[in-house]
Amino acid sequence: MSLPLIQLTPAGPTPARRAVLARRVRLFVAATITYNVIEAVVAITAGTLASSTALIGFGLDSIIEVASAAAVAWQFAGRDPEAREKTALRIIAVSFFVLAAYITVESVRALLGGAEAEHSSVGLVLATVSLLVMPVLSYAQRRAGRELGSRTAVADSKQTLLCTYLSAVLLVGLAVNSLFGWSWADPIAALVIAAVAVKEGREAWKGDTCCAPNAALHATPAVATTGDATAGGCGDGCCDTTDPGAR
Repeated sequence: MSLPLIQLTPAGPTPARRAVLARRVRLFVAATITYNVIEAVVAITAGTLASSTALIGFGLDSIIEVASAAAVAWQFAGRDPEAREKTALRIIAVSFFVLAAYITVESVRALLGGAEAEHSSVGLVLATVSLLVMPVLSYAQRRAGRELGSRTAVADSKQTLLCTYLSAVLLVGLAVNSLFGWSWADPIAALVIAAVAVKEGREAWKGDTCCAPNAALHATPAVATTGDATAGGCGDGCCDTTDPGAR
């Protein structure tokens, strides 16, 4: 007589833990929105004064990030955040596509002979500050989103991380233009960022089943018994809740 097979599957966060994580996500989203509103105003103003397409584009990117973060805030403001997740993901995905389209158009225009930007000390300082602030916000929100199992929180953290790349591009572009007058450097690098934005937009639009709440509880027996993450769609480790710093 054989005993029934009992599958041991990892439990998700407790209700109390989920409540804490949801509050953290809301806090990170509020901080992201506040910072990006300030960043947009400063960047667009400085870009207009210096005739810098890169700075103006950076400011518009901040506005798009506000829309992305607002989508997550809207989702977690409801009684059932999971019910709003698909719509929020669509908003985030569209924001990526809009950003990619704008960067591509402006980069091509700059390469074909757009107006040369002047030196902007404010722009250099803003890019440096963003390069320091954005990775911290992105990591904190992504970590909370993964543990909570929120695809929108993870997607929005990628939008914030993309701002880090844009900050680096902006900083290099402004610095190179100021030091050497190489106006082509910024639009070339920006086109790479546009490609990344399209990739992230596609992932957000499709959604990542790996990050579905309690995805581990719906794993196949092979996953439950062997721990093969790839069989459950988590091969990229998007929902890995292990703290890298603890390894």
